Amino acid sequence: MKQATFVIIGGGIAGVSCAEGISFLAPEESIILISSSPTIKKVSNLKHLTKLLSEFTVEEKSSESLVQGCSSLTIIHSAVNSIDYKNKLVFTSNETVKYEKLCICSGASPKLIDSNPLVIGIRDTDSVQEFQKRLVSSKKMLVIGNGGIATELVHEVEGMEIIWVIKNNHISATFIDPGAAEFFQSSLIKEDKNTDLPTKRLKFTVEEGSPKGGAALGPDWHSQVDLRGMLQSKSSVTIEYSSEVEKILNKSEGMKLTNEDWPIFVKLTNGKVYGCDFIVSATGVVPNTSFLTDTGIHLSPDGGITVDWKMETSLADVYAAGDVCTTSWEAASQWFQMRLWTQAHQMGLYAAKAMVTNLKGEELLQDFCFELFTHVTKFFGFKVILLGLFNGQRLENNYEILLRVTKGLEYIKLILKDGRMQGAVLIGETDLEEMCENLILNQLDLSPFGEDLLDPNIDIEDYFD
Repeated sequence: MKQATFVIIGGGIAGVSCAEGISFLAPEESIILISSSPTIKKVSNLKHLTKLLSEFTVEEKSSESLVQGCSSLTIIHSAVNSIDYKNKLVFTSNETVKYEKLCICSGASPKLIDSNPLVIGIRDTDSVQEFQKRLVSSKKMLVIGNGGIATELVHEVEGMEIIWVIKNNHISATFIDPGAAEFFQSSLIKEDKNTDLPTKRLKFTVEEGSPKGGAALGPDWHSQVDLRGMLQSKSSVTIEYSSEVEKILNKSEGMKLTNEDWPIFVKLTNGKVYGCDFIVSATGVVPNTSFLTDTGIHLSPDGGITVDWKMETSLADVYAAGDVCTTSWEAASQWFQMRLWTQAHQMGLYAAKAMVTNLKGEELLQDFCFELFTHVTKFFGFKVILLGLFNGQRLENNYEILLRVTKGLEYIKLILKDGRMQGAVLIGETDLEEMCENLILNQLDLSPFGEDLLDPNIDIEDYFD
């Protein structure tokens, strides 16, 4: 039997960030990290764009590289089968591990619409390799979903006929509004790409750990992956708005309805039937909690482990962070949870602090990162920064919008309520992120400025330095 003061389940961003945080805060304490993948996902090149907004590179590293930086850390490569919280034991496929404090960072898995082998999810490096194999011998695919991975997939894949099925009335609805979707629309017209150009933004390749195949993908997962199908022509994209998959049809059913020959067919809720080589299901994730079935741990309605403001679960000395958990505390006015690599990193570090302060009997103060929602990503080649209530979440349509759009260059949307900024969407190189962050946090009354806030002839940043 192995034992350590701190045991962490999951080798993704949350788990590794937690291990590094503990190693820094309590270098004298022993740590065991349990990961089913032979590699771990480590945050590096952290770059702060503002006080709360940051970019970073996520690198797939060998276990040894992490251990070298954390001398008190041991890594076990094995899947977790169950835990015994009463006796503080974790049972893996080949080890029993005893802990004083446990942090569950097991991530989430794709929520597939069907178990058909021609329906695949894209979540980790293994699933990307499977996707590449399909592309090489395919001419047509159907993409279901409207989040980050689906958006970049449709934009990046070449040499394919693509059918994009979304339940909303505009693209990328998880992150942007119809106006921003219209700004991006021209990017769906494929142009020849210079693949030798450097990636402008620091690259994210993987995200939160998962016991079913490794850590999940960030928005630049495609940058070093060949995403080209069989067709020599540029990809064509057909978008089916306000639609969902009603039924997966077998080959004979589909051929009767379409007179086409494809391996798989789908019938949509709008009545249309499409055949294709395979289907990409990008419709969200399900937290990985199957090994907790017999513990009685409290789960939220979305399937995540319920955690309080100290990242504690309903089980004594058991914490959780990242995609596997669901926050239950009363959130700050401009913060909410989304299962993103940025929050996985923040939660992992904060869980480390919470566990160490608990062990030492010290006072814990909630991290300032939970005061404001921040996220930076890239869609269709544009930098996208989301701050606060960027789509008017929680405001019940009782707010005003200030908008400035320069076609092909920038899209700026500010959300204001009672003259105070509540959120912002910044697309392109706007250089407004620090100003917007400060104005959301300090809740300054902006009524005197009116529409001048976005007047391109006024350097509004000078007012708020």
